[in-house]
Parts: sequence; C-alpha cells; structure tokens
Amino acid sequence: MNRRTTRTTRPSLRTALAAVLALGAGLALTGCGPEDSAPQLKVADPYMPQPVTQSMAGAFFVIKNTGGTADKLTSVTSDLSKDITIHKTVGTKMEQVKSLDVPANGELRLSRGGNHLMFMGLKNKPAEGDKVSIELHFATSDPIKVDVPVKAGDYVPKK
Repeated sequence: MNRRTTRTTRPSLRTALAAVLALGAGLALTGCGPEDSAPQLKVADPYMPQPVTQSMAGAFFVIKNTGGTADKLTSVTSDLSKDITIHKTVGTKMEQVKSLDVPANGELRLSRGGNHLMFMGLKNKPAEGDKVSIELHFATSDPIKVDVPVKAGDYVPKK
C-alpha cells in the first residue's frame, strides 16, 4: 500500500513542480510585459496660427511615444469646431486620412506643409493669445487633452 501511495503522489508532485517552474519561466519572460511596452504618449509644442477667417484653422504639435508599441491618432474633438479632420501631405498634395501612425519609440509631427489638423466652420475666430482646447483620440491609448495656444498668423516655431 505504501508503494501505491508513493506512485500516485509522485506524479502529482511532478505535475505541481512542472507547473510552478513553467509559471516562473513565464513570469521571467514577460518581465517586459504589456504595461512596459504600451504606448506612452505626450504632446509637445502645440500651436494654432491665428485664423485669417472664421471658416478654417490649422493646428500643429508633436506626439511623442516613449513606449514600445505604436498607436494611431484617430480623431480630434474641440468646442471650436464639430468638423475637425486629420490630413497628411505627400509632396505638395494634401489629403484627408482616417488616422496617422504614432510609431513606437518615435514621434508623429504635425507641422505646416506636413501632417496637420484642419478645423472647418469655426464657432468663433480665436485671436492671438487665446487657447483652444482639443482632445486627441487614439486607437489604443486614452484620450489626451491639450490647450493649444493661438499664435500670430506668421508664427514659425524654433527648430
């Protein structure tokens, strides 16, 4: 009877030991787990040139991603306008897109002559010195609220 007990106990002990070792190895391999590689987004250098008319405005900034996973800017909301679109520029041609990539460990730059936001049908015309509140929406990250300062129409950021 002692041998039977030993035989039935050993496989259970081996199974338990194997499970503990597998779990430990799995945890060691996932030390850089999803939280460590998730997108880490921050917005830098936002500005909006003072619009010439109340019909449209543009906004520019940099989205920096220090995380190990890419994300996408998918939409923008603001009280300034209900019609805010995302544009990319290829060569001299501007086209509306549904999203822009924010690369892992990289940045998405929105600038004059390049990728940018277009605000159409403004509810009011912001003046130099005002701030326009916007909210950026992403494919996986939480939204980011940004207060965008309105600069002179000919403002050019320092490089």
